[in-house]
Amino acid sequence: MENNLNTTVNNNFKIATLKIASIQMISCSNDPQKNLDDAAKLVTAASNQGAELAVLPEFFIQMSSNNTDVASLAETLGCGKIQDQLSKIAYKNNIFLVAGTIPTKSPEANKYYNTCIVYNPSGEMVCHYNKIHLFKYADDTQNFDEGRTFTSGNDIVTFVAKNFNFGLSICYDLRFPELFRKMAGVDCIIMPAAFVYHTGKAHWEILLRARAIENQCYIIASDQGGIHDNGRHTFGHSMIIDPWGKVDNMLIEDEGVVMGIMEKDTINNVRQQLQALQHRHNI
Repeated sequence: MENNLNTTVNNNFKIATLKIASIQMISCSNDPQKNLDDAAKLVTAASNQGAELAVLPEFFIQMSSNNTDVASLAETLGCGKIQDQLSKIAYKNNIFLVAGTIPTKSPEANKYYNTCIVYNPSGEMVCHYNKIHLFKYADDTQNFDEGRTFTSGNDIVTFVAKNFNFGLSICYDLRFPELFRKMAGVDCIIMPAAFVYHTGKAHWEILLRARAIENQCYIIASDQGGIHDNGRHTFGHSMIIDPWGKVDNMLIEDEGVVMGIMEKDTINNVRQQLQALQHRHNI
């Protein structure tokens, strides 16, 4: 990671605001290049509105967890056609790009990591996070088991962009507050997702706001948002939440960009007025 991320204003004051974008998509299941082209257009739209950091949703590259589909896309971390194009998108738009998730190769035979990669405005990889918690759910009409295709990551990952500290998470991670407690102190938690409609309607916003309130930080949540060509229905409601748990901006359905501004003063004021992070006990 480059040390020039702690940019200063007039060489005296560290950057106190950051313009951010949550991108919502309805990725198709059988055309990764179209999905990548659509993502590029949405990142450009965010950049044109002044975004300095943009987040793509989980599975933006292809809405399929079929083992054959994933295997055809999986790349070695740090090289590959998808990663090359993502790097160029970040560079072209002079933006920090949190590239949702793509499948990357793992040491386990026939299993892959569901990986979120972060690029800086120079197009360089800053860090990556392999999804830890793998979704498994079944009812009378749906059956999901990501463990059939993916293997879990193990590392908690944070990074710095323009004087703001970020923690990475993906979709089902949202239900495990202990993960976010280990990031305590970050300015923002990033959450790319592909929440199914049924569970999203019941729990998505509630859990996101809880994570913001518990950790007194911003949340950038970027979800898939509609009915996909394979029939899967994702919840959408991509949003930006402030450290008090207030939803600053939201896109309910369809593709688009949710804009927001992170403010150091807002984070500091919430943490000063209610010092919950300092009041924790080891129990």
